[in-house]
Amino acid sequence: MADSARSLDDTARDGGKPGRFAGMGPFMLVWSGQAISLVGNSVLRFAFVFETWSATGRATALTTLSLCALLPQVLLSPLAGALVDRLARRTALQLADGGGLLVVALLSVLHFTDGLHTWQVYAAVVLLGSAAAFQFPALGAAVPMLVDKGRLQRANSLLASAKSTADVGGPALGGLLVAFSGLGFILVADLVSFALALAAIRVVRLRGDTGPAKEPGGRARGKLVAEAVEGLRFLFRYPSLRDLMLAFCVVNLVMVFGFAAVQPMVLARSGGETSALASVNTAIGVGGIAGGLLMAAWSGPRNRARGMLLGIIGMCLSAQVAMALAGGVVGWCAAILVGAALMPMINGVMQAIVQTKVPQEWHGRVFGAVMFLSQLSVPLATAVSGPLADHVFEPRAEAGTGVFVVLGPLVGDGPGSGMAAMLLIAGLCGITVAVLSMTRRTVREIDTLLPDADADPGEGGTGDGGGAGDGDGAADGKAVTTDGSGRPGDPEDPEHPDNPETRELVEG
Repeated sequence: MADSARSLDDTARDGGKPGRFAGMGPFMLVWSGQAISLVGNSVLRFAFVFETWSATGRATALTTLSLCALLPQVLLSPLAGALVDRLARRTALQLADGGGLLVVALLSVLHFTDGLHTWQVYAAVVLLGSAAAFQFPALGAAVPMLVDKGRLQRANSLLASAKSTADVGGPALGGLLVAFSGLGFILVADLVSFALALAAIRVVRLRGDTGPAKEPGGRARGKLVAEAVEGLRFLFRYPSLRDLMLAFCVVNLVMVFGFAAVQPMVLARSGGETSALASVNTAIGVGGIAGGLLMAAWSGPRNRARGMLLGIIGMCLSAQVAMALAGGVVGWCAAILVGAALMPMINGVMQAIVQTKVPQEWHGRVFGAVMFLSQLSVPLATAVSGPLADHVFEPRAEAGTGVFVVLGPLVGDGPGSGMAAMLLIAGLCGITVAVLSMTRRTVREIDTLLPDADADPGEGGTGDGGGAGDGDGAADGKAVTTDGSGRPGDPEDPEHPDNPETRELVEG
């Protein structure tokens, strides 16, 4: 009987066939801990917003609080990624969660002894943001050690759904806890969430995590800053990674620019109805959760780059173009729910491409670089969108001048019309970038042009994130050698950094 017993991790209930989550038990344990910790952190962030507003009553104080959380994540991510590559993956994850636990523990002591002051909250948020800067590269590097290559997109999508759950559930739960329990209980609950995340990391085994990642060729490590820069350079060594990353960053810029106008647009067009804004925010969260769960069940598109770009087109069409043209709460919710549901697929595929195309010893640095490049646009786009809406788009929409001679019939001329135009223009720009990227052979055929980092000689790309050698082999059956970075590649292939044409665009 013992020999015939099967756990749910290995088999499904339908006759013993492998289940969708077979072999993902260790990952699911880590994911559960991280999901609980994300919710706890989201609740604490809401509590900090409430406490800061109660103490100051100033919007500037809340903006400062947001910057204290965001800037360390953006600016420290390359250095954090380089440090992650110097550590065992388990150690890196424990440092990220352990750092957060220590900060919250200190806050708890201050709260229960002398009370928290606003400057202490700012300092704590900076430290928590610094710990979060380690979280993305550490988790991105650890996931390939927890699941097989064919399940990377599924795993990444589950992580995205956990973040969406925290983004929606955190503020809602935080509002209840602030009202009925107070900050002290929230701090203790966040301590428990960090402890659970640490415990989950402690009990799982990460395949191949034998210690700090070794440099290709056994060369000595350089300075931390130099290694952080290497992560950025790595992305630009290969035309496929470079072009895909540039497209991802440009789309992220226009998406953030457009989404910054969503909340004020909804409030302006609904006459200040907070219920309308709450409905839209709920739709965003529900869409993100549903999209992540659907991706986890589906495992993602076979042609990953094309699937990601089609997802971007769909997201821009729904969450921006349709959102700008919709005329009421139902239309807004439907449009943005569809767009939010596509986000886990887009992010999950992008992460899976990096995880399979980049050697394991480079994962920390490259994920740190991805975080830096993709998030660098957030403060910039957020900073310029408000003044543009107030001083350019809204006045011209009301007057019907400039671009509103054309856009006026589409977005109207009432309150919020200028911000709707911003959303519409951002969506059209995102669609244009995605369509142009699909014409690039370097992006469209990344799985063929750029072999997976663990490919064997003569083995090509995967095409779907599954096992290698499934039909998208290297062109002309070329043997796969190793370049200076430790990843496979033929020196005569346009993707190889030693090829003189590497820096030139590969025309399709």
